[in-house]
Amino acid sequence: MSFPAYPAYKDSTISWLGRVPSHWNVLRLKHACEVFPSNVDKHARDDEPPVRLCNYTDVYYNERITADMPFMEATASEEQIARFTLRGGDTIITKDSETADDIAVAAYVPDDLPGVVCGYHLSMVRPRGSTCGAFVKRLFDSIYAKARFAVAANGLTRVGLGQYAVDNIDLPFPPVDEQRAIVAFLDRETAKIDALVEEQKRLIELLKEKRQAVISQAVTKGLDQNVQMKSTGQVVGVIPVGWAAKRLKYLVRHADGIQMGPFGGMLLQLESGDTGFKVYGQENTISGDFTLGTRWVTEERFNVMRSYQIEVGDLLLTRKGSLGNARLIANIQQPGVIDSDTIRVRVQPNLMQPELLALLLHEADYISDQIALAKRGAILPGLNSETIANIEIALPPHDQQVALLQFLREQRGQFDQLVADAQLSIHLLQERRSALISAAVTGKIDVRGLVPQPEVISA
Repeated sequence: MSFPAYPAYKDSTISWLGRVPSHWNVLRLKHACEVFPSNVDKHARDDEPPVRLCNYTDVYYNERITADMPFMEATASEEQIARFTLRGGDTIITKDSETADDIAVAAYVPDDLPGVVCGYHLSMVRPRGSTCGAFVKRLFDSIYAKARFAVAANGLTRVGLGQYAVDNIDLPFPPVDEQRAIVAFLDRETAKIDALVEEQKRLIELLKEKRQAVISQAVTKGLDQNVQMKSTGQVVGVIPVGWAAKRLKYLVRHADGIQMGPFGGMLLQLESGDTGFKVYGQENTISGDFTLGTRWVTEERFNVMRSYQIEVGDLLLTRKGSLGNARLIANIQQPGVIDSDTIRVRVQPNLMQPELLALLLHEADYISDQIALAKRGAILPGLNSETIANIEIALPPHDQQVALLQFLREQRGQFDQLVADAQLSIHLLQERRSALISAAVTGKIDVRGLVPQPEVISA
């Protein structure tokens, strides 16, 4: 849908802003609003009255600040309570963050909130005179304002906005009746977009549930829906006739099939430069990227530690993490060894397809249940080689493993593509939302005839 433009424009004299409607004003924020940073921290003091604290995450994750939110309990002085209690029409912004693109994230306060005060790391933006507070919030949501604040932020490990930068940002302000019309228009249109985003999020969850159900059915009952089933009397339960229930230790090479990484001083002699012989660990098993890592050993140390070497077809598991972090090594760019937080599993391919085992470790509920039970009963946190060795596997005959693996590849690919499509839709909807807000508050579109008068809200 296309929207009309205003009949006449003028040069704003602000290069980033460009032209604005001819009857709009461009003002520094301090002339339309009072801006003041909070100094109320989260500590409770016996000599101060109790308050509820609106903190950084309340603002960062919410469009609006309302009375039903689970505010933190704290205390504040009488002067702080008088100064920083939230009032209807206020906009609260984040004034510092770890990155510049998170600066000046805004949340709107639609109603007075007695007993709720603005917390540290936030600034309050309170409209002066007839300025519409809800319009000010939408200004902060605009691409124009976000870009200006990102440039104005300063700092290295943490960036922040100084008072001068916030006070003196140039922003466009139409007459107050138009401010209200723009707010009403944006409330209506962004609500439609937000509803579509929620639909896509629900679709993603349904796709993930369906994907899990299809995979779970395949890895426990096979591809033949009419196959006769049998009870194993073991953890894996009922499986197709012709399948076997096997512990993983009977499917691996006997000498080096399940190997925990080295402990003690074996990995102390690490090199900071690339020697050609790498140490592989959690950064690889969590990400699946075996090019990551900055730890190496010399060729001499590598030869001493060959029992911990990795090979194509090995599975690496995070010993202190979820088995969802199991990774199959499909190729090796650098020879290397595992570290102490890693377990290497090396199956016999004639008994178990390594890729199928990797899929089972990721997807099979009956395996994750076994791991969870073993971890709860362990004296020390984390997994060990005995836990992995005793995992029970529902094992199809080799020819069925090949067919099952092909089916699972196809199903995962189809579901992953559908999820990716839904995620792209969310991204595009969010881009449209941001562009629409920016166009409306900078006067690129004229919404005055698009909002029936009853929809126009008060300041």
